[in-house]
Amino acid sequence: MEVGDVLARTAEGSSSVTSSDIGEKLILNLGPSHPCTHGVLRLVLELDGEVITKADPDIGYLHRGDEKIAENMTWNQFVPYTDRLDYLAPLANNVAYACAVEKLMGYELPPRAKTTRVICCELARISAHLLGLGAFAMDVGAMTMFLYTFTEREKIYNLIELLTGARFTTSFTRVGGQTRDLPPGFLEGVREFSQQFVGKLEEFGKMLSRNRIFVDRTKDVGVIPPEIALEFGLTGPNLRGSGNDYDVRRYFPYLGYEAFDFDVPVGQAGDCYDRFAVRMEEMKQSVKILLQAVEKMPAGAWMVDDPKNVLPPKDKVLTKMEELIHQFLVVTQGPDAPVGEVYFGAENPKGELGFYLNSRGGGVPHRLKIRAPSFCNLSILSHLLPGHTVSDVPAILGSLDFVMGECDR
Repeated sequence: MEVGDVLARTAEGSSSVTSSDIGEKLILNLGPSHPCTHGVLRLVLELDGEVITKADPDIGYLHRGDEKIAENMTWNQFVPYTDRLDYLAPLANNVAYACAVEKLMGYELPPRAKTTRVICCELARISAHLLGLGAFAMDVGAMTMFLYTFTEREKIYNLIELLTGARFTTSFTRVGGQTRDLPPGFLEGVREFSQQFVGKLEEFGKMLSRNRIFVDRTKDVGVIPPEIALEFGLTGPNLRGSGNDYDVRRYFPYLGYEAFDFDVPVGQAGDCYDRFAVRMEEMKQSVKILLQAVEKMPAGAWMVDDPKNVLPPKDKVLTKMEELIHQFLVVTQGPDAPVGEVYFGAENPKGELGFYLNSRGGGVPHRLKIRAPSFCNLSILSHLLPGHTVSDVPAILGSLDFVMGECDR
């Protein structure tokens, strides 16, 4: 009997479902409220003893209808909704969405705006990887690491609060730039954090790579061959952990990433340990990019020069009638986008976050489609989990590092 048949009979209230219906196998519901699922993910597992013979992921518990909501929002009004996708890296989500709309508008950002966004993206990458690493380590028994990573993540949140005024849901970008310029002391704070963080990363690496329990629970577990990773559309560290050298920042550069010197870490075995190692090395490369961005931060404008679609300076809005009227029109009607359709993909912590926009002109999108990397990364579970034991599930889920807010959107 198929797993779905048993579940259907159970849902109908049938009391006749017994072990004889499925031979010697057992149906186990893992989630949707389970610590190792890192959100509202439900896994229906078919077990032969301790070995998983079939896995059926059940998603959608956090579905909000973001793509439909976007059709009734102006281009800038949708920015706060991007915060709630991968809510561990809201700044990176803001940037990816803004870049998609700017591609539609035909904008070329000023150099200062580009470099500011690079800093935002790399801070978000480190922050998301730190939490993912800490939770992953805790899932397999290395409790101490969670406290260490949260200490460093708090330092990043202090920088983000200085930059945006918020710690979590930042809503920092606007079509054509940001909400404000860099505050005094921000670049120096980024430099100080980056310089001290390198040593912390070395400590983290030693704590886990020399931990026998961590190594035994991640080595040769959850192996994803490179061709299978491509078939399922994996991106980000999960793809590179399998040996596929693909990074959007390198192959389709944006925000001037082609001018930065950094390496793309690639694994070999494709197991849980290699995915951990790739994320560790990615944080080192992010520090390298941050230090370069701080040193080469150009002066000048931080918004595009488009008086028709960009908000006027606040001091003029408060003193001049024309600027007040202009702000009212931009806020209520949104930037006037041309007719067309575009796709923009950015290298986010979870993988390639993409936005497909279809515009029929005006201030709202006709259609917005989100390519959520967590959705693609979760799609492999039905292929990956069978053959492993139940005790391997927390390690595999932790190594995939998904966020259900982004998956369900």
